[in-house]
Amino acid sequence: MPSIKAALSKPFAKLIAKRINKWASQPVETQEKVFQNLIKEAKNTVFGKDHKFNTITSYEDFKALVPVRDYEALRPYVERVVKGEENILWKGKPIYFAKTSGTTSGAKYIPITKESMPTHVEAARNAILMYIHETGNAKFVDGKMIFLQGSPVLEEKHGIKLGRLSGIVAHYVPKYLQKNRMPSLETNCIEDWETKVNAIVEETVNEDMSIISGIPSWVQMYFEKLIEKKGQKVGEIFKNFNLFIFGGVNYEPYRAKFENLIGRKVDSIELYPASEGFFAFQDKQDQKGMLLQLNSGIFYEFIKAEDFFEDHPKRITIKDVELGVNYVMLISTTAGLWAYNIGDTVEFTSKEPYRVIVSGRIKHFISAFGEHVIGKEVEQALKEAIANTAVTVNEFTVAPQINPPEGLPYHEWFIEFENEPTDELTFIEKLENSLQKQNSYYFDLIEGKVLRPLVISKVKKDGFQSYMKSIGKLGGQNKIPRLSNDRKIAEGLNDLKLTK
Repeated sequence: MPSIKAALSKPFAKLIAKRINKWASQPVETQEKVFQNLIKEAKNTVFGKDHKFNTITSYEDFKALVPVRDYEALRPYVERVVKGEENILWKGKPIYFAKTSGTTSGAKYIPITKESMPTHVEAARNAILMYIHETGNAKFVDGKMIFLQGSPVLEEKHGIKLGRLSGIVAHYVPKYLQKNRMPSLETNCIEDWETKVNAIVEETVNEDMSIISGIPSWVQMYFEKLIEKKGQKVGEIFKNFNLFIFGGVNYEPYRAKFENLIGRKVDSIELYPASEGFFAFQDKQDQKGMLLQLNSGIFYEFIKAEDFFEDHPKRITIKDVELGVNYVMLISTTAGLWAYNIGDTVEFTSKEPYRVIVSGRIKHFISAFGEHVIGKEVEQALKEAIANTAVTVNEFTVAPQINPPEGLPYHEWFIEFENEPTDELTFIEKLENSLQKQNSYYFDLIEGKVLRPLVISKVKKDGFQSYMKSIGKLGGQNKIPRLSNDRKIAEGLNDLKLTK
């Protein structure tokens, strides 16, 4: 017999689905309301006064007065907020800063306000409720649920708490889920990832786990340790485990591996959360893409990725997007981000309702494990490694190796040396140290033994030229990407590697 909680979840899910369907069926009107509210609420802030919000009555006015910005461009305002000043980007002060790894100059402090915080929590809750409404499956609410996340221990800066987003959200788990939620607070506060996963295994191995949630690379490590301890597939250990919730990286490279570790297929829900906002979640099991959250205090704009680096690229709203086009997504939010470029590119898979997939980053990157390594970081690492040495490099690119024949995954550096290092181990160590110093996510993955240190594959002389020629891109304006998030280039270079 289902519990009262499971029984009550179905009518609640039906109510939430009705509310979501209402705004999803009126997308343009919903976004216009969000837009007008944002302008009205922020017109007396420093940012609002600087950009004449009191004169803005339309989206065209907004485009004319508010330029596209990334974090670095917004930093002068954010720094004033961090110092404790009020009414800078949004009314009052934020209640949190989500601290993230900066791409150019140190940590980023993303404000979270009392208006924006509930949207993070509601979207995660609604994703599960929409699943219940669609499938009728609510049995899992009686089992234990695990959310593999960052430590909920928060620091404080000028009276404002700060931490990783997942650690902040951990403080908002609804009371009706508290008894079912794992791991314990004590275990969740463990900073060392390997120690933490071992503790989670000990706490959960004899429990009735029904929902498991987290970034696939972290969850894979958890699964492997469970199997090592029990000698059984995860689906045998947790007979009622039937829902995997994930976000942050593409699940597809992991899907076959996961099904093997679990021993059967389980349903999954994809989420699109970020420190800047909870943008979308998978609302249908049989549809590609995630439902864009149009009623969550976020106003969206889009620029075609291919036009993004032009002087005056065209900015549009959801009303004018096309299916299958790669767009840079801009957001304006109740946290005080304005025409803000989060760096992601998306494609629309549906317009009734509006669903998206995350297609990548506007710049080349590696984030196969959630590390967000960018071109600037690998170039800086190489620069530091060859400094004051006779080493010279003709060309290089970096790709993730997700499923190596043995050992942990790693980043594979394909390098065509003109002059090779005399001490390759020291050279690798310099590269590795520089990357870890620049990128806290990468550091965490190495420390947590999710990744092992990078591996160098030497490419034959003129190997990169041969590769570019083979794909019809030799010469001209064509460049080899410094890094990529898949193995396409790596596979093209495999036959051009020097044998050991």
